[in-house]
Amino acid sequence: MKGGNNMIKVVAKNFVKQDKVEDVLKIAKELVELTVKENGCISYEMYQDEKDNNIITMIETWDNKEVLKSHLTSEHFQRIVPSMSVFMEKPAEMNIYNKVL
Repeated sequence: MKGGNNMIKVVAKNFVKQDKVEDVLKIAKELVELTVKENGCISYEMYQDEKDNNIITMIETWDNKEVLKSHLTSEHFQRIVPSMSVFMEKPAEMNIYNKVL
């Protein structure tokens, strides 16, 4: 069953260097395409801030923490994320949320 009681959300806010958003989106496309096929991934989407175009946020929904852990150690995550980080101003702010209601 998708989205049981242990369902979690991840919000990863990325601060992209000036004029590098297109570069990040090109690289992130493969990450999103591969991640949505992963076991336990309910949704994995990238959003751009309305007021500041350089803020790109991943909003993710996972069945549980175990499948998230698998994602973070997956080949594509380990390969793609470092290549995106060169276009970032500073490290991402990542929060993991447990569903309460």
